[in-house]
Amino acid sequence: MIRNTKKLQMRVKEVCARLDKELAEQTETYLDYGTPFQLLVATILSAQCTDARVNMVTPALFKKYPDAKRLAKADIKDVEALVHSTGFYHHKARNIIACADAIVERFHGEVPETIEELTSLPGVGRKTANVVRGNIYKQDSVVVDTHVKRISYRLGFTNETDPVKVEYDLMKVLPKENWIRYNLQIIHLGRTICTSQRPKCSRCFLADICPSVVK
Repeated sequence: MIRNTKKLQMRVKEVCARLDKELAEQTETYLDYGTPFQLLVATILSAQCTDARVNMVTPALFKKYPDAKRLAKADIKDVEALVHSTGFYHHKARNIIACADAIVERFHGEVPETIEELTSLPGVGRKTANVVRGNIYKQDSVVVDTHVKRISYRLGFTNETDPVKVEYDLMKVLPKENWIRYNLQIIHLGRTICTSQRPKCSRCFLADICPSVVK
C-alpha cells in the first residue's frame, strides 16, 4: 500500500492535468463494438492480445453471433476458428460462450451493470468488468491493464504488482473524474513513449515530475 502524502497528491494532480492537455482525444476504448455485449466479448478476447488483433477478429464473430442469445448456442469449434488468432482460443471460446449463456439465463440477455454481477460471469475479471462499467454505464471505474500497472508504478502512484491492489491504490489517489480516461490516456502513453523496454523519457511530457525517469 502506498502512502497518500501531500507530495503524491500534487504529483497526481499535475500528471492528470498534463494527460488531459496532451492526450485530450484519448477518451474512447480502442476496441470496436456496437453493443454492450460486443464490448464485453471483445474485452474478454483482448486478454494477452492486442486490441488491433481483436478488432480484426470481431467483425466476423459479431456478424455470425451478434448477441448473447445466438452466441450461447454456438458450436465451440466454430467459435474457436473465429477467435483463433487472439491466442488461448480454446479457453476464450469456452468462456465467451459460457458468458453468453449466463447472460441469457440469469440476466435476460442484457449485460449486467454492477461489478459483482459482471465478475460472476465466466471469463470476466475486474479489468473486463470495469471496461464495461466505465464505457457503457459511465460509472467511475479504474481499469488496470499492463500499461496502467507499469506506468502507475513508474509514476509512484502504487508500489503493488497485483492488478487488483493497483486498482485500489489508484482509486485512493486519482480524482474520480479521471478514473476511466486515465486508463485510455495511459494506454496511449505506454504504446508510444513509456514502453516496457527502453522508455523514451526524453520525449515524455511527464519526465520532469516522474520519479522513475531514465536520464
